[in-house]
Amino acid sequence: MRGQEGSTTDDPHEAGFDVTDVNAFKNSGVSLEEIRRQFRLEPPACFNMAAATVGRQARGSKADAVALVCDDGKGAPQRFTYRQLDDLSDRCASFLRRNGVGKGDVVVVYSPQGLGAAIAPLAAYKLGAVSAPLSLLYGPRTLEHALADSGARVMVSQGAAIARLRAAGVDLSRLELLIAENPTSLDEVPFDRVITQAAIGFEPARTGAEDAALLLYTSGSTGMPKGILHAHRFLLGYLASVSLFYQLDMGEPGMVLWTPSDWSWIAGIVNVMMTGWYFGHTVVGGQARFDAEWAFGFLERHRVTHTFLTPTALNRMAEIPEPRLRWPDLALRAIGTGGEPLPGAVLDWSEKVLRVPINEFYGLTEVNHLVGNCQHLYPVKRGSMGKCYPGHHVAVIDAEGQRAPDGVVGEIAARDDDPTLFLGYWRQPERTRAMRIGRWVRTGDFGHRDADGYFWYQGRNDDLIKSAGYRIGPAEIEDALLCHPAVAEAAVVGLPDPERGQRVTAFVRLADGNEPSEPLAAELRAFVKDQVAVFKYPREIRFVKQFPMTVTGKISRKELRQQQEASE
Repeated sequence: MRGQEGSTTDDPHEAGFDVTDVNAFKNSGVSLEEIRRQFRLEPPACFNMAAATVGRQARGSKADAVALVCDDGKGAPQRFTYRQLDDLSDRCASFLRRNGVGKGDVVVVYSPQGLGAAIAPLAAYKLGAVSAPLSLLYGPRTLEHALADSGARVMVSQGAAIARLRAAGVDLSRLELLIAENPTSLDEVPFDRVITQAAIGFEPARTGAEDAALLLYTSGSTGMPKGILHAHRFLLGYLASVSLFYQLDMGEPGMVLWTPSDWSWIAGIVNVMMTGWYFGHTVVGGQARFDAEWAFGFLERHRVTHTFLTPTALNRMAEIPEPRLRWPDLALRAIGTGGEPLPGAVLDWSEKVLRVPINEFYGLTEVNHLVGNCQHLYPVKRGSMGKCYPGHHVAVIDAEGQRAPDGVVGEIAARDDDPTLFLGYWRQPERTRAMRIGRWVRTGDFGHRDADGYFWYQGRNDDLIKSAGYRIGPAEIEDALLCHPAVAEAAVVGLPDPERGQRVTAFVRLADGNEPSEPLAAELRAFVKDQVAVFKYPREIRFVKQFPMTVTGKISRKELRQQQEASE
């Protein structure tokens, strides 16, 4: 679309870029394949994420619409319009500029969902600086690594969070400026002071579409978290895919978006916050430890229409009986999910009990939203990741980088011109180059594509189980176990076995009312054997009361393997 709604300028820095609005196809009867054919994304030479989202809306017809609702659970929620968010981020940017922050400088944001986590990145983008959001779930060692690795001179956080870091011995001496909501130390600048100082005459920096904007630290299979650097233009690559997994509703007025995922993760940033503001909707931020009942209450209280929830979160919510009776005012219209395979049992629950479509998608922080579902356009194949989204070119390749035939397992790869592709690993050019093979960007995930164009996940290269000559992916076994009424959660790993190389081992948390027993374990083994394949059933069932989790809220198969291998 040329010159978005609310635009007052043709300057591509703010609005005049060319990208197909897939929401316009909602009731046209056009197929996904036709949308893919018509889709066009041409990033301009100049582009800025703050200008194209909050800034554009603040200068148009939605200036006084609610852009952000902050609910910390301690008082009445705070509401901010687009005009207010734009002004507050100008003030923050002006303060940072007066304190020496400029283009390319890294600004760490170590805050929960709320005003600080919203304002600080916008201010950084306006300066041409790089926002580096870090999760409050990170431990002191990881946080110290990210601060040192990024070379950040500025951090925006909360007084209590900074106090915890100090108590843990984290070295903050390299930071020249500490800005804190509710500061607890004299060397912390109160955030309230920052956003109340005037920004008279402030002019945002002009940024190129390829200029660095966002530095994300995510865990890998080895070592400390690595920095993943994205450019301003990467936001444009998410508009179509987010619209698709939200059922092409983003063109309609009055949508309310929320996720329990941190705004320090790619899921919170693009699945809710930045895309929500791009389309002129309301974004809700909340601060609470995730609990299924709390989540339903939060969704109802804020009349949330669209949400991103991990499969693990959805699985726990699916344990709540009759949610429509307990929360009758739910306004939910669509759920997006990703990060791990969605159990088929949860998909059934969403259709029959919750009566809200769940659309799964697949991607990496490095290159994202490659394939996925949109129930409004095409049917979901249970267990599949979906079809290739518009603007993306995805293939299954062999070890030499050649396309594998349909039905043959290989590595999932994106083309090197993908609109969401990162600039590279922070200060690790060799690691960045290692992801490439010809024109393909390797994901490290394995799967296959069927004749209808649906992709099927097999597992990570380090999660694949090799047992008795078979390559076995854990996802389909977990999916089968979750179809059994006695199972609440499941994770499957390969453990060392002298005869088979690895034995398929399932860890199971039982649903309420069930007790661990060998007869139940035998029943589960037989159930999987019937549901999946004789050679894939778990040779061993281990019952657990809880699972180790990653900082992104997923069950950590890696930690499960390490715990069990250490004990054997």
